[in-house]
Amino acid sequence: MTDTIPTEGKQLFSTVTDDNRLELSMRTVPVGEPGDTEVLIRVDAAPINPSDLGVMLTVADSDSFEAGDDSASAPIPEKLQRAVAARKGVSIPIGNEGAGLVVKAGSSPEAQALLGKTVALAGGGMYATYRIAKANACMVVPEGTTAEEGASSFVNPLTALSMIGTMRLDGYKALIHTAAASNLGQMLVKLCLAEGVDLVNIVRSQEQVDLLKSLGAKYICDMSQPDFAKDLTAAIAETQAFLAFDATGGGRLANQILTAMEAAALKTQKANGPYGSTQYKQVYLYGGLNTAPTELTRGFGMSWGIGGYLLTYFLQRVGQEETAKLRDRVGAELKTTFASAYTSRITLEEAIDPATIAAYNKRATGEKYLITPQA
Repeated sequence: MTDTIPTEGKQLFSTVTDDNRLELSMRTVPVGEPGDTEVLIRVDAAPINPSDLGVMLTVADSDSFEAGDDSASAPIPEKLQRAVAARKGVSIPIGNEGAGLVVKAGSSPEAQALLGKTVALAGGGMYATYRIAKANACMVVPEGTTAEEGASSFVNPLTALSMIGTMRLDGYKALIHTAAASNLGQMLVKLCLAEGVDLVNIVRSQEQVDLLKSLGAKYICDMSQPDFAKDLTAAIAETQAFLAFDATGGGRLANQILTAMEAAALKTQKANGPYGSTQYKQVYLYGGLNTAPTELTRGFGMSWGIGGYLLTYFLQRVGQEETAKLRDRVGAELKTTFASAYTSRITLEEAIDPATIAAYNKRATGEKYLITPQA
């Protein structure tokens, strides 16, 4: 097996240049030798997640990329240059997660046990033809599972599980999810049905309503409809969903959710004078599909919170033992609950093509790109 391993591979990097441009580049890099407790993975599939795009493109305009030699670059608007000043001159290897075949292993038993197996990994730098990783950071995908099926086995599945975990840890009864027709959203629908958790799904079209209904979703609120606010309030009142996870981030959606939560709370309790209900309402912003500022009118009383949400912090909160249990569950349900669908597959070369960059950075719900480094 080692005879077929090349001495050099390709890898994608994101760099903020000294002249305030964002550069995506594909570079030739040495294929390293794994240490005793490490393995060398031939990366066969790696998804482009919204969390990847934040590192890949930062605040550059994805419609302004220009092609270079094995690279593409775009200007960073002057008003946003301070936000990325710390990244100037720093080349970051990109790609949060992926999967592939272990083609070489270190001498330790745990590393040798992975040789010839397809594994999934969330360790950064996955937009590459080869990747060295610690053996204990790899998850062997179930027998009969392809690298493509295992490529998205960390970010979305564990985020969906963490949302239910956060709900339980913080004492809520149900939850709300936006951009709910996404791959992650579909996983969450399946999870909540399996665990008897009421889930209020917010979508943007009738097509997305139909998709979630086909999965068995009960509460679906369509933002494109004139009765959206009324429907959302009714769903919250019925489910007592005073916890929300918002993938859009910008605009007024978080404000609309908090307003509907307050209206739902006031159906069963009196207002506390001018301060609204005593029901605590929480919205977590975990994505940035809408890059506009988050707008709040504060017409929802004084018992509320809005903040950021990151999977890493939840995993730190629950600890290694619980995290291991969650990973085991993902592995067992990789072809069912946590199955991902891809609308486009692109090569490393295509990932730095200006037209392709503009396409995958649209972040359209239900559209997911997969990089296939060996193609």
